Amino acid sequence: MSSSGGGSSGKELVEGSSSPTLSRYESQKRRDWNTFGQYLKNQRPPVPLSHCNCNHVLDFLRYLDQFGKTKVHIQGCMFYGQPEPPAPCTCPLRQAWGSLDALIGRLRAAYEENGGSPETNPFANGSIRVYLREVRECQAKARGIPYKKKKKVAAATTSQGSSSKGNCDDSSPSTTMHYS
Repeated sequence: MSSSGGGSSGKELVEGSSSPTLSRYESQKRRDWNTFGQYLKNQRPPVPLSHCNCNHVLDFLRYLDQFGKTKVHIQGCMFYGQPEPPAPCTCPLRQAWGSLDALIGRLRAAYEENGGSPETNPFANGSIRVYLREVRECQAKARGIPYKKKKKVAAATTSQGSSSKGNCDDSSPSTTMHYS
């Protein structure tokens, strides 16, 4: 089986067909975009895409947790920090960090492909990166896998502060955002 080099569009043509078939990535991106659009429409009051901001994206990510399949132990759980707990517990299921990270990547691309400006892309907002980092660290601690930061060449400063350190026992990570 040979694969065609394909263009950067991610679309492939099915043999004998004149209409393009979307790649798995493109199909997932379209589904994610439609799901997010439906989420905005279901808000009370509905939120037009033109008024969507990073807070709507953060709320959407928290909303998705109810459909998660990844057990995330809370700090009070006897299995907190154990990669392979010996018995079941009542800790919540969450969306895995990797799934959320991939979702944001697809939605970020879809936003711009659907006419959004890179400068106003709510999926590219710094608070989304902070949220995802907190989810990753929280899930790693809950599984007993310490997250090791990669050393940067320049001296790294933590001027952003740690607004939600130790929040793994909360129902979901949260970030504090300040607007001027």
